[in-house]
Amino acid sequence: MKIFINKLIPEIGMQILARPDIDLLMPENPEISYEEWISYCQQCDAILNIGAYKIDAKFFDLCPSVKAVSLFSVGYDQVDLEEATKRGIPVSNTPDVLSKATSDISFMLMLMTSRLASFNTNQVRIGVRFKYFNPIANLGQELYGKTLGIFGLGRIGYEMAIKCQAAYQMPVIYHNRNRNMELEEKLGARYVSFEELLNQSDVLSIHANYSPEYHGYFNASVFNQMKPNAILLNTARGGFVNEIDLDSALNAGKLWGAGLDVTDPEPMLPDNPLLKHERVCVLPHIGSATIEARSGMARIAAENIVAFIEGKPLNTCLNPEVYTNE
Repeated sequence: MKIFINKLIPEIGMQILARPDIDLLMPENPEISYEEWISYCQQCDAILNIGAYKIDAKFFDLCPSVKAVSLFSVGYDQVDLEEATKRGIPVSNTPDVLSKATSDISFMLMLMTSRLASFNTNQVRIGVRFKYFNPIANLGQELYGKTLGIFGLGRIGYEMAIKCQAAYQMPVIYHNRNRNMELEEKLGARYVSFEELLNQSDVLSIHANYSPEYHGYFNASVFNQMKPNAILLNTARGGFVNEIDLDSALNAGKLWGAGLDVTDPEPMLPDNPLLKHERVCVLPHIGSATIEARSGMARIAAENIVAFIEGKPLNTCLNPEVYTNE
């Protein structure tokens, strides 16, 4: 079978795909246009996809030969899952293996923001000299006993909560569409309304799955309800946060700081005013950027392709009903 993979993945995944029954198609230049991407996909039976191009009704109309989609990500907001299910096309992702790595980034952003680490590192880099001790300069805030609020308590949010409890004895509150009783019990976490989450969180960390109705969900109205000492963290998807409103809220003292691993657009434009804030730390979407996490993602994504070729259900299928409906 012909399989299209648009970028090179870690060696373990490439080894799994090195089978005589797989004709692997991969461009020499990974930065291909949408039109080039479609052209490759039109030639293939399944795709292992890395990137943000939309896999929607238009895609399926243009690429009728594609019968399975294996994503190299845990997020699947670029896929119209309802449309894929309607057409009987299984779609899979790579859950679990990046939960610890991504929560590490959330935890690091919390620390870097709370202690102005990014700003002060840059001061050293550009040659600013601290000539004397100033008792009121460069003051951050401590996290001991502060309340951690989690928007979307799933695997990554759970790992973040464990770290915060162990390091800083932070009580945990959370808001989900549905209560997560299992993790609630493990963490001693308290389920609250969205308004209570905003009012009570000293650190508010976004870990929910993104969908279009959440675009700009964290906006001026939300920031007005947060504590002035609050830190906002986002390692989920950039679309959750209205960055213009965030900049305004920071300028007005509506919240204390922000740590972002994801932005809208990506990469963040160099003239974005958020980059000028002392209490803002921005990273280039590196939540899963460890050898261990990316290798695990490569293994799962490749194994899903092999399962498709062997006529088996995809191991981490997001729409398993495509099999029960056959």
